[in-house]
Amino acid sequence: MTTLEKAKLWLTDTFDEETQKTIQNWIDTNSDELEDSFYRELEFGTGGMRGIMGVGTNRLNKYTLGQATQGLANYLHQQFPNQEIKVAIAYDVRHNSKEFGKMCADVLTANGIKVLLFKEHRPTPELSFTVRDKKCNAGIVLTASHNPPEYNGYKVYWNDGAQIVPPDDENIIKEVYSVKFNEIKFSGNDDLIEWIGPEQDDVYIDACMENSLYQNVGRDNLNIVFSSIHGTTYATVPQALKKAGFKKVDLVREQMIPSGNFPTVDSPNPEEPAALEMAMDLARITNGDIVLGTDPDGDRLGIAVRNLEGEMQLLNGNQTNTILTYYILDQWKKAGKITGKEFIGSTIVTSDIFYDIAEKFGVDCKVGLTGFKWIGKMIRDFEGKEKFICGGEESFGFMTGDFVRDKDSCGSILLACEIAAWCKANGSSVFEYMIDIYKDLGMYYEGLVNVVRKGRTGAEEIQQMMKDFRENPPKEIAGSKVAVVKDFQEQTSLNLLDNKKSVMNDIPKSNVLIYYTEDGTKVCVRPSGTEPKIKFYVSVKDAINSAQEFKEKLLVLEEKIKIVKQDLNL
Repeated sequence: MTTLEKAKLWLTDTFDEETQKTIQNWIDTNSDELEDSFYRELEFGTGGMRGIMGVGTNRLNKYTLGQATQGLANYLHQQFPNQEIKVAIAYDVRHNSKEFGKMCADVLTANGIKVLLFKEHRPTPELSFTVRDKKCNAGIVLTASHNPPEYNGYKVYWNDGAQIVPPDDENIIKEVYSVKFNEIKFSGNDDLIEWIGPEQDDVYIDACMENSLYQNVGRDNLNIVFSSIHGTTYATVPQALKKAGFKKVDLVREQMIPSGNFPTVDSPNPEEPAALEMAMDLARITNGDIVLGTDPDGDRLGIAVRNLEGEMQLLNGNQTNTILTYYILDQWKKAGKITGKEFIGSTIVTSDIFYDIAEKFGVDCKVGLTGFKWIGKMIRDFEGKEKFICGGEESFGFMTGDFVRDKDSCGSILLACEIAAWCKANGSSVFEYMIDIYKDLGMYYEGLVNVVRKGRTGAEEIQQMMKDFRENPPKEIAGSKVAVVKDFQEQTSLNLLDNKKSVMNDIPKSNVLIYYTEDGTKVCVRPSGTEPKIKFYVSVKDAINSAQEFKEKLLVLEEKIKIVKQDLNL
């Protein structure tokens, strides 16, 4: 079916008058918008369904979300026949999120499904927690994470509180695509809605404290600066810090106002230093020890601490996760809680230092595909056999314990502040603690390159780039021979030194390539599952013996990453 034919299907009474007028105008004016809005259907990627809001099958709107929710309702009835089915729904601060949340609730209640709907916007991890806490069959959150204001998204959680994974995700998608737009039931039944208010915040915060805090040292002497960057955590993190006994907390007031326009930042992404600029400025005034910021739906966190020169410096995701993981495992070991049946979770694009940390403390490090849904799957797969301690991925996500089955900034912030307070009380700092870890295990450093290619032609370019890297892998990177090529689409690992190929069937197929060189450099190539990008993750490492060497070693590793990028023409 051509794009035009697909668009004309929306020129019927199934769709509202405004939608029909927009499409007819595009057809009459031969607008490029028609092609981009209808050339495909939005797909579920690593973070669910995410896209620009607007008219069309390639956009987030009442009909594409209604179709997804109707398909989910059909699948829930199949999986839980003759049972009362409950679904929790939360939404972030984005434009239309609240309206989309109520619309999804209407579709579910029209299908006889009870809905637990948050009264106001709340963080994604609180939704994950609520699914299990309230014994729901599924959960939905309306969010586009850290994407620009024109985006929104839709993530589905299963009854374990984790995002859907195979086979449920594939089966739900089949149901979604089998739903015709005229089959969506939009006439909801408000009698089947239970409204969730601030009382749930207290239950969630208590769980964060129980799973994230280990020792009460120096909490009243730590200078904290926090920003919700206009997102949902204005409702949870300040309360959690206060309840945990952190007394010196300065808030970036301008950014504590929830807004889908994110008016004070170009991007509400704590991975980007600019998003935390106002918080860093405030820390300079208040003599802050640690700066913390979260993305709009409150699952990612950015942390800045004072470096060896006393200046505030944003840690990258791997550095943050290294510090948090090492500390937790050290606390578990001191408490005698490590028995050999514990594990931490990571992903294939995250630093390999987590293998080293796990080995040091005598736990397993399980690795999955990109996205926290795979860490959630690990927890479910090994429940009752091995104890999950913590998990993280390089894209500024971490979780402590299994009470939340997705990355969780609230619990992670409590943990980070405890570490900072403990370091300060002992005359040290978080940055020095990180260097001590590197002295113990080796200094790892990472770089990320995003190559953006938008629209249909962009998607084709990304496919071609993956094809070229797969068929013609580099033989040498930064002066070191490529020793191993891992192809997760083919599920093979090829050792180029002895030309032996082995099968990797412990991780599902995915369009990802990883190159390892003889000196330990790692390069991962993958298309983004939620954005029009192809991503290149570069990891390099070296030994370090003292804090005095840090700056020199960092320059060496940064230069090496530049050479890697040049060798790959990035």
